[in-house]
Amino acid sequence: MKQDFWKFSLLGLGALIASTTMVKAQQNCAPRSQVVERLASAYGETRHSIGLGHNNTVIEIFASRDTGTWTIAMTNTAGTTCLVASGQAFETLADSLPTPSDDA
Repeated sequence: MKQDFWKFSLLGLGALIASTTMVKAQQNCAPRSQVVERLASAYGETRHSIGLGHNNTVIEIFASRDTGTWTIAMTNTAGTTCLVASGQAFETLADSLPTPSDDA
C-alpha cells in the first residue's frame, strides 16, 4: 500500500511540474507578427539569422547591435512563435572553417 501511495504521489508531482512548464511555455508564445513587433519596439532587436529546425519549425535569432540583447525564437507551421532563449552581449562572428590539417 505504501508503494502505491508513493507511485501516485510521484506521478502527481510529475504532472504538476509538466503542467507548470507548459503554462510557462505558453506565456512566451504569440503570433509571429506580435513577437517580431515586440522584439523591435521593446528591445530594438531585428532578425540576424534564420534556419529550419525539427518538424519544419523556423529558428530565428534576433539581436540589437546597440544594446547587445539577443533572442532565439522558434515558429511552428501554424505561425505561433515561442521564445526559446535570450541574453546579452551579442556579437556577430565570421569564423573560418579549420583546414583539414588543423586540430579541431
